[in-house]
Amino acid sequence: MASAELQMVIDLLRGGPIPRDQSIADQRAGLASLSELAPPPADATYAPTEVAGRPAAWILADGARADRTLLYLHGGGYCIGSLKSHRGLATDLSRAAGVRVLLLDYRLGPEHPFPAAVDDAVAAYRTLLDGGAEARHVAIAGDSAGGGLTVAALLALRDAGLPRPAAAVLLSPWLDLALSGASMDGKAAIDPMVQRATLQRMADAYLAGADPRVPLASPLYADLTGLPPLLVHVGSAETLHDDATRFAARARAADVDVTLEVWDDMIHVWHAFGFILPEARAANQKIGAFLQERLA
Repeated sequence: MASAELQMVIDLLRGGPIPRDQSIADQRAGLASLSELAPPPADATYAPTEVAGRPAAWILADGARADRTLLYLHGGGYCIGSLKSHRGLATDLSRAAGVRVLLLDYRLGPEHPFPAAVDDAVAAYRTLLDGGAEARHVAIAGDSAGGGLTVAALLALRDAGLPRPAAAVLLSPWLDLALSGASMDGKAAIDPMVQRATLQRMADAYLAGADPRVPLASPLYADLTGLPPLLVHVGSAETLHDDATRFAARARAADVDVTLEVWDDMIHVWHAFGFILPEARAANQKIGAFLQERLA
């Protein structure tokens, strides 16, 4: 049974802090204001930096290991999202997994269309390796579009012959920019956050005319052979539900070690509401346990 706090979060999101029908600039501002609801973490260091020419931040929760790294790729439909919007979630994962997190501010559309985001994620991973990090002690994670970008980066790393990271985690991933999943419409009435029209605008802005089924844009259509162990979280109340379930089935068919968890009643990237939502804290703890095991 879902917590009472979940309804509070749903009511907040239905109130429209991120305006669906306004400009990308307004949506960016709305997401930034939503992130201000969470108090700044008091038990972690936050150090702005630059990685492969992009702004980034090192986040290290108290007691976390500095020799284990999670490269985190934020969500936001490839058009919104920032270091500010995802600082809290990245800190929660640093705390849960006991690792340092590199939060990357990759380039966004429409100013920087596909494949700029993929190039930035790959460059950040290369920089980690060049700086002495061992691939077996590095994982990649992302939420929503950042989840799709995580898989795209894994594919690009594989095809470039680079050492694969130890694992990857996908939180409510957007893996099909063609929006072909049945849940896109079937769960529209219960998803308070993500709807077809908004995703279509973001996909168009990011793709800039590219085929939405290109594997590095929509990893659902990729050959997934050789990917590292994956943990996939999705809520049963998400329009993106079928992105996750179809992707997990394709990954298993490609002999990828994939763990799919469908959380009852949960909404898009519920993990980000750990400051109020007990299910978010529970999910982040499970992610932490997965990463601890894989990065050991």
